Amino acid sequence: MRARIYQPARTAMSSGTAKTKSWVLEFAPSESREVDPLMGWTSSSDTQSQIRLQFATREEAVDYARENKIDAQVQDPQKRKPNIRAGGYGENFATGRRGAWTH
Repeated sequence: MRARIYQPARTAMSSGTAKTKSWVLEFAPSESREVDPLMGWTSSSDTQSQIRLQFATREEAVDYARENKIDAQVQDPQKRKPNIRAGGYGENFATGRRGAWTH
């Protein structure tokens, strides 16, 4: 059984960091999905692909994989740089602002 341990990234539609603190263990699919000819649904007989385990820390996830003899690959998260401007959002509306308004 191959699995990967990773920390999920934030969704593209939000700037917050909700649901990105925990670590996830997911199994790699062992077979491809098939399309049902009658209904058009995708299905698979691989039940391991439905399992998604969450852990508070990376060490807990690695220990769980080691105890249950799961061959897991750990992917470190790519942290983004903070976007901090000198004046912040309020600088857009400052009375002593240099330059013309563009909007």
